[in-house]
Amino acid sequence: MMMTAIGLMSGTSLDGVDVAMIETDGRRVKSFGPTSYRPYSDRERCLLRQALTEAVNLPQRDARPGILPEAERAVTVAHAEAVAAFTAQHHITCQDIDIVGFHGQTVLHRPAERMTVQIGDATALAKAIHIPVMHDFRAADVAAGGQGAPFVPVYHRALAQSLEREGPLVVVNIGGVSNITYIDGADTLIACDTGPGNALLDDHMLRTMSQAFDCEGRMAAQGAVDVAWVVRALNHPFFAKPPPKSLDRNDFASLKLQEMPPADGAATLTAFTAEAIARIVAHLPKEPKSWIVAGGGARNLTLLRMLRERLQPATVEAAETLGWSGDAIEAQAFGFLAARGLKGLPLSYPATTGVPIPMTGGVIARP
Repeated sequence: MMMTAIGLMSGTSLDGVDVAMIETDGRRVKSFGPTSYRPYSDRERCLLRQALTEAVNLPQRDARPGILPEAERAVTVAHAEAVAAFTAQHHITCQDIDIVGFHGQTVLHRPAERMTVQIGDATALAKAIHIPVMHDFRAADVAAGGQGAPFVPVYHRALAQSLEREGPLVVVNIGGVSNITYIDGADTLIACDTGPGNALLDDHMLRTMSQAFDCEGRMAAQGAVDVAWVVRALNHPFFAKPPPKSLDRNDFASLKLQEMPPADGAATLTAFTAEAIARIVAHLPKEPKSWIVAGGGARNLTLLRMLRERLQPATVEAAETLGWSGDAIEAQAFGFLAARGLKGLPLSYPATTGVPIPMTGGVIARP
């Protein structure tokens, strides 16, 4: 049975809330609906950055000390406003939607300690929007010993099947963290985080230029890469691990650039992201023939150029050139995952998160 779902995503880049509607039975995608975006204000973004800092020492996943209750309220209100604006703009009633997939905002992800924390009050959100809300997608996977990330591979597979393209094919999603889904036919699905996505670059741009990100990679295009720094950074033990593996946004925050012009720093961090993605090829069963880039990083033209140079002869293309919504792909995925969760279908697998058996997940909050 087909369902109409809304997916909501607030990612590690801390930029805002993506909203996307999708019609699906949890196995295939019948149609894409409209998408929208509700940016975080400077105050909200500052609050979330503070929450990330304070969440480092959380004793258990339901604890909300310090700034975290205020941050959780802000996340919940932002998502409720995003849904209200989206449904009003597109003349959608709450009766038109079967389920909302609400990821929340990750403030801590430490699967080795069986801890993953996404803030956001799903019960309050369900009451505000008058639609059932599925949330807490990652907890069951992590509790069972999985990495709890990446969680979008089953959606990537559904999208790739519609292309009817010869594999192997990789979908790489570049948000704050980068992750890949390796697809080779209907049976082979491998996924993992590859390393930093936009997080280090965004933090650098904010610190040096008071800009939230490097628009189209223009700053990096003007700079020179410090190759020695990139080589040293790639000595981090994470890169030698085979998949599945996952990261917290701040796992590489200790990597500091030496004094250099802002453009050189941007170029160096962009090259680090590209090299980290390329490093995963050695851990895959076969060399991919094509790469499809989604997420905010797909708009960074310098990053795309570096990936093409590094991954040739494979093709590298932005998701939007295939008719996919590069910006809303993760929001669509959580609508898709909510539909799967309602049907009790697996959300994660041993080769995507390292969980011992295929795992369903998600918790429903009703209005």
